[in-house]
Amino acid sequence: MTADTTPPDISDARSDGGERISTVQRRTLAVLSAAQISGGIGVAVGLAFSSVTVRDLSGSTTLSGLAGTATVLGAALLALPTARSSGRGGRRAGLTLAYGCALIGCLVSLLALTMGSWPLLLAGLVLFGAASAGNLASRYAATDLSAPGHSARHLSLVVWATTIGAVTGPNLAGPAERFSAGFGLAPGSGPFVLALLSFAITLGVILLALRPDPLLLARSASPPPSLPPDTASDGTASDGTAPDGTALDGTVPEAASPAPGERPDPGSTPPSATATAPEKGEGTFRAAWRVLRATPLAGRALAAIAVSHTAMVSIMSMTPVHLDHGGSTYTVIGIVISLHIAGMYVLSPVVGWLADRAGRTPVLVLGMGLLLTSAVLAGGAGTHDVTRVAAGLILLGLGWSCGLIAGSAMLSEAVPLAHRTSVQGLSDLLTNLCGATGTVAAGVIVGGLSYGALGVAVGVMVTITGVWLALSRN
Repeated sequence: MTADTTPPDISDARSDGGERISTVQRRTLAVLSAAQISGGIGVAVGLAFSSVTVRDLSGSTTLSGLAGTATVLGAALLALPTARSSGRGGRRAGLTLAYGCALIGCLVSLLALTMGSWPLLLAGLVLFGAASAGNLASRYAATDLSAPGHSARHLSLVVWATTIGAVTGPNLAGPAERFSAGFGLAPGSGPFVLALLSFAITLGVILLALRPDPLLLARSASPPPSLPPDTASDGTASDGTAPDGTALDGTVPEAASPAPGERPDPGSTPPSATATAPEKGEGTFRAAWRVLRATPLAGRALAAIAVSHTAMVSIMSMTPVHLDHGGSTYTVIGIVISLHIAGMYVLSPVVGWLADRAGRTPVLVLGMGLLLTSAVLAGGAGTHDVTRVAAGLILLGLGWSCGLIAGSAMLSEAVPLAHRTSVQGLSDLLTNLCGATGTVAAGVIVGGLSYGALGVAVGVMVTITGVWLALSRN
C-alpha cells in the first residue's frame, strides 16, 4: 500500500510503532467481541427455531432438517466471498458483506412466513447463514495484530464473547414472538425479528468502530521481505523457491525437525508459517488448495475442524424437533439450546490455553472423545428426557470448541503467511459444506429412522477421526 493511498488511521497507528499497534489490538478485540455478542444473538435464535418453523410450514419432519442445511450452506457459500473481500479491502469489508447478507436473509424469511412458503424460507435461511461466516471470519481477524505467542489466546477470547449473545438469544425468542404478534406478523416471526435487529447492530459496530482495520494495519506494519543475494530479478531464488520459501509448484517446505530427544514446543509456529512475503496469493484459492494438499498438518487440522462442525450441527439441528415430539415448549427448547451454546463458547479460553500447553493434536483427540460421549448421551435419550439431552448437548458444544480452537490454531500455524487468508477461507468453505451435508443426512436419518440412529452415525464418525488423529501424531 503506497503512502498516498494509506488511510489516515492506519498511517497514525503505523507511525507510532509497536506500542500503538498493541493499543489498536486491544481495541480491535473489544470491537470484535461486541460484534460477536450482538451477532451471536441472531445466529443462536435462528439455529434454535428455524427447523421447527420449516416443519410447521412444510408439515414434514424430514424437510425440517433442510433448515440447518440452508444456514450451513449459506455460511459455506459466503466463506470465500468474505475472505476475498477481506483480502482486497480489509476485515471490515469482509464482515460487512457477511452480516449485510444475513440481514437481507432475515427480511426474506419474514416475507416467507407471511406468504406461508417454506421454499422461500429456505432461501432466506441461506442468506441468514452468512452471519455464521462472519462469526467464523472474526476469529481470524482477532489474530491479525497479535504478538507472537498470543494468537490462540486472542482467538479464543473472541470466540468466548459469543457466549453472551448466543446464550441470551434463544431465551429472547418467546418475548420476541409476543412482540411480533402484537404487530400482526405471522406466527413464528419473532425469532427472525430479533435476528434482524441483532444483525443491524452488528453491522453498525463493524462499520463505525473497527477502525483502523486490523488486517490493513498488519500489512502496512510488516516490512517487505528482503531478497537474498542469489535471488533472480523475478523474485525467484536460485534454489527454485519464491521469496516466502514457497516452491514454484506451490508446495511448502517442511519445517525443520527437532533434534533427537527434543520435544517441540506445542505452541510454536513452523518456520514456513512466519514468512513475511506480500500476500500475493490472497484471492488465489487454487494456490491455497495446493498449499493445503502439500501440508499434511494443515490437512489434519481442516479434517478435525470439519468433522467437529459436522457432528455438532447434525445433532444440534435435529434436537429441537426431537424435543418438540415430546411436547417441549419453545422455552424449554430455548434453554437446552442455550446450554449447548454455552458449552461451545464458555470454556474457549481454557481450551485455547490447553491447546498451547498440551499441544494441538491432544486437544483435537479430546474433542472427538467429548463428541462421542455426547452422541451416546443425547442419542440414547427419549423425547421427554430433557435433562439427558441437555447434558449431551453441553458436551457436544465443548467437543466442537476443542475442534475449532485447536484446529484453527494448527491450520494457521501450518501454512505460510502469503497464503494464510486464502487457506482460512477455503477451510471455512469446506467445513460448512461438510456441515450442510451432515444436516441433510440428519434430517433423513431422523425422519426415516430415529434420533438415536443419528447418535450412532455421529459416534462412528468421530471415533474413526479420533483414532486417525492419534495415530497420525505417533
